Parts: sequence; structure tokens; C-alpha cells
Amino acid sequence: MFVGITNTPRPYAWGSRTAIAELLGREPSGEPEAELWLGAHPGSPSVILDPTQTGGATDLAAWIAADPQTALGPFAASGRLPFLLKILAAASPLSLQAHPTPSQAAAGFARENALGVPLDAPHRNYKDAHPKPELIFALSPTFDALCGFRPLNEVRELVTGLLAAADALEDPQPQPLEDLLDSLSTGLRETFEWLITRGPGVATLVALVSTLAETVPELAVARALAAEYPGDPGIVISLLLNHVTLTPGEALYLPAGNIHAYLGGLGVELMAASDNVLRGGLTPKHIDVPELLGVLDFTPVPVPYLAAENPAPGVSVLRPSVPDFVLYRVDADATVAITGPAIVVCTSGALTITGAFSSIDLERGSAAYVTPDEGSLHVSGGGTVFLATTGSTKGRATA
Repeated sequence: MFVGITNTPRPYAWGSRTAIAELLGREPSGEPEAELWLGAHPGSPSVILDPTQTGGATDLAAWIAADPQTALGPFAASGRLPFLLKILAAASPLSLQAHPTPSQAAAGFARENALGVPLDAPHRNYKDAHPKPELIFALSPTFDALCGFRPLNEVRELVTGLLAAADALEDPQPQPLEDLLDSLSTGLRETFEWLITRGPGVATLVALVSTLAETVPELAVARALAAEYPGDPGIVISLLLNHVTLTPGEALYLPAGNIHAYLGGLGVELMAASDNVLRGGLTPKHIDVPELLGVLDFTPVPVPYLAAENPAPGVSVLRPSVPDFVLYRVDADATVAITGPAIVVCTSGALTITGAFSSIDLERGSAAYVTPDEGSLHVSGGGTVFLATTGSTKGRATA
């Protein structure tokens, strides 16, 4: 069964006012449009276009709950769609954040439940018992992000170079950068903890880096962050992290423990269906430092690019090492085999998707939920479709 779905973009302040509307051929709302959610997450479940298909259910979450066998097939026992597909458009930086492992999420959720912390409490860390790994696929000409800790030697090299620039300033003096170098000698974890807790000298260091960022090209990210979040220690924390600029078609995979922040751009985001976020700066929201330190992986890593498989002409597959999701991009006649539920969204042109029992016509901006019994999905026509499905799918595509 193909069930047409839609949704209203989430109006987070950091969202673009035009990018999602331009991509999908919609009229802009006039407000920030940050994320279009396609899925069954209770925070914003997709709206069903024709409730007669779903026994009167008007949103995807309600239908799945009422008929999990039809909606989820082999995943019916869980009662939940394990992934959430989004179109994301950032006009300004998001908060620094990380997500827990499955065991951390389950333990944290149980602990806060036992303490009686309301699910909607602003200081609650765990809104559910699930992890939240995610990938981002760039659509805009550039998509900027911070992602993971850089090697210590690279951070020291950058800070040493900044000392020379600071020496040229009469006021303030470069001592805060020397303090940063001393802290780095103890390790990334200790330096991060000093910064995030606004330890002795951090305010002065943030002010100095913000001043240097006005003229030092290597501090372009810090300059942008200082404009959005003046005085925030995340300005200096950004020096510890990988900065990447994706071009269209490139993707990142952000596993549990990876500290990251999207800085700007338009992309397709696919994640496990969870709302567990531990924030680490660049936000007015709650930051639980001890919990964050327990979740973060301080091991330096290269930029976590996720390479696509290309099983057939016009088909690319992003398949991270988690069971929750995979993402297909199809822009040619091809067949994709699914063994779990799927969501498809058309971002250009018009096409037809035909399954074992039915078919649906999609045009730019339209989306549909696909039940697992449709099996092999044949895509035909002229356009581009993104297809999210479960990671247990042993997908294959043929021209």
C-alpha cells in the first residue's frame, strides 16, 4: 500500500525562510522553516492525505498504532517506525550536540522516569529509550558542519598560529591562548570540560578568540558563531572540532557520541526515530555537563564522510552500520527491493513508483509511506526520489 503523506515544516528560529519551499515547489509560509518531518515521530507525525486508506486515521503515528501489522509488517512487534526522514534547512548554526548509545538511552530514560522528571521538562535529557544516530545528505551548493574532535596536534598547531596573531594586539594580551595550550596538554576531555563549565579564564579566552576571528581567515567558523552566540564557550570549542563543507551528493554519518553542529545549508537528514539530544553549547537550552561528558566520544576522528554505494545507474545508497535506516537516491528507472516499511519523497520532476500490489504517482514536493508488502519498488519517469527504509533491508537496485 502507498499512503500519501505531507507535513508542515517545523518553525525553529534557525531555519531558512525559503529553502524547503523552493526545493519542494511550495509557497513559503513567511516564517522560518527548519525541518520537514516525514515519519511517525510523536513530535510531528506526518499527515495522511486520504484517511479512507487508513481506516480514518489522519496521521501516520495513529495509523501505525491502530494497525501495526499492515503498516510495519515484520517490524509490527516493536509498534514503531524505527526511522525519521527530514528535509533540513539551516540558515544559522544549530546547537553543539551529541546522542547516546542504545544502552545509554535506555538507562537514561529509565533513570529519569524513576526520578519523576516530566517528559516535557526543559531539563530532561532522555525523551525516549532509543539512540539517535543520523546521516545528512547535502542538497545545497554548500552544507557546513562541525563533526567530531580533531587530532590534538592539529588543534595545537592552530592555537600556536593564533598566538602570533594575538601578539600583534596591544589589548587583550595572548595569555588566554597560552592557557588553552596548557589545557590541551592534559587532553581533549579535560579541555572540553574546562570550556563547557566556563572555568577560570574561559570568558577572557572566548573574548580573545572572538576578537581574533574578525581578522584571522582560519577562524571563519568562530566568527560566525560569535555573531550568533556572543560569549558562548562553543566559539572556542569549535577550534577543537572538524569543520567540513559538503557539496551536493556528499554525506556525513554521525554515530552515538559524535559532537556535531550543522552550521548552514539544505539537506536530507535520516535518523533513528528518537528525540534524545545532549547539548554542548551554542544554545540557550539546558546543558547537563556530567551527562554530556558521559555520552561524548573524545577520540579524534577524521571527517565522518559516508560513502555511497552505486548498485545501478542513477541509484545511490547510503548504508550506515546501524539497523535503523538506509537512504536511497534514485533518479533513473530502477528497482529497489525493500523488506521493511519505507518513506519516499520526490524532490524534482514527476515519477511513478510501482510495487507488488499498487502504485503511486509522485511529483516534486509529494511524499508517501510504503508498506513492507509492496516488496520490490520500480521507479519510472523523470525526476529524483529519496527513499528511506529500514537498515535490515538487503536492498538491491537494477536498471
